[in-house]
Amino acid sequence: MPVAPAAADPLCAEVVLALPTDLEGLERLRTGSQATVAWGDRSSPVVLRCGVTPLGPTTDQCVAADDGTTSIDWVAVSGPEDAEGGADWLFTTYGREPAVEVSVPAEVTSERSTSFLLDLGPAIEQVEQTRFCS
Repeated sequence: MPVAPAAADPLCAEVVLALPTDLEGLERLRTGSQATVAWGDRSSPVVLRCGVTPLGPTTDQCVAADDGTTSIDWVAVSGPEDAEGGADWLFTTYGREPAVEVSVPAEVTSERSTSFLLDLGPAIEQVEQTRFCS
């Protein structure tokens, strides 16, 4: 998996160290790229990359993953649906620098919800939010 442009940012190290070892039953996988974490099946893992370019204003859907304690704004973009009705999703934090990106393959979205984004909140909260979805 490609390294994000700002992967060497010290905040990315804090995010990665605070991430859960499993994600709603998806076990953590070893990765060889700085500031990346993956969970699930090696052929179609959920992949988190810290240090991606922060998003500017966008018309893409922005949602808050809020568990009552932690709230993270994500810009959510889906790919086309596959034959089983699943679609690849790309979630990028909004208003945080460095930004964090989570790619979720169709193989995962067709079997489960993406509510596991809530589990990532405490780690991503290591990066201060300076802008919010409106």
